[in-house]
Amino acid sequence: MKKTLTFSILGLIALIGTACTPGERGAVTGGAIGAGIGAIAGDGAGALIGGAVGAAVGSEMSKNRAYRNRGYQDAY
Repeated sequence: MKKTLTFSILGLIALIGTACTPGERGAVTGGAIGAGIGAIAGDGAGALIGGAVGAAVGSEMSKNRAYRNRGYQDAY
């Protein structure tokens, strides 16, 4: 039972990230990390605030990274 739940969660995470823009992938990752840290540090409200802040920061970081990496590649 525990193994099935673990693989189901991992499959869902993989499915969520397949057809997303870099900003959306960063928001999902940042939100999950922020919610986890907020839950460990506080209570339910901490997880909610941590998830929201993590999603906003993760989205912006991913968008900036994608913008920075969009140039042409020289000399293969």
